[in-house]
Amino acid sequence: MTIVHLVRHGQTPSTGKVLPGRAKGLHLAETGRAQAERAASRLQELPIPPTAVYASPLERTRETAKPISKALGLTTKIHRGLLECEFGEWTGKELKELMKLPEWQTVQRAPSLFRFPGGESFSEMQTRAFGAVTEIAASHRGESVVVVSHADPIKAIVAAAVGTPLDLFQRLVISPCSITTLGFSRQGVIVLSVNTTPSLSELVPS
Repeated sequence: MTIVHLVRHGQTPSTGKVLPGRAKGLHLAETGRAQAERAASRLQELPIPPTAVYASPLERTRETAKPISKALGLTTKIHRGLLECEFGEWTGKELKELMKLPEWQTVQRAPSLFRFPGGESFSEMQTRAFGAVTEIAASHRGESVVVVSHADPIKAIVAAAVGTPLDLFQRLVISPCSITTLGFSRQGVIVLSVNTTPSLSELVPS
């Protein structure tokens, strides 16, 4: 079995305030850097040491992966399939303003029907992200790897792994620097854990 540890990037100054998407120049906040260090310590203690670390190309994921790679004695590999969803015209918009739009209800209740204006659909994002993780797992058969990505792609990957309809994936919560673990084998994929954090206080919607 190949073990894949999915890590959401750490907290940024805009986490929970805006929809950052793929906008460049967004770095981890001090809290996010501390979260990444804690995630690195947790992954360093795994009984099966990871042999590779992958990250999305964005700054906040690469910065989260840096202490993890350092702790494991590895070099971060960049994979574009792990990118955040392309939010198009919604990129950088404040969440409190987006929540006022009638389309927001579709995003929350029927995401499979929604495409971001000028961007991706949730279905396209799920296919891309799950495909990327499957590809990574196939390249590391029998090993353990770390994959640093974003909340929505990780939620979509988990939904695909368990066969949950995409329209229900918003019921999942993936906290900053939480670790979600999947196992890939010839029989398919299983979910070993979801949204594990060092402290129960971090288990809040974000």
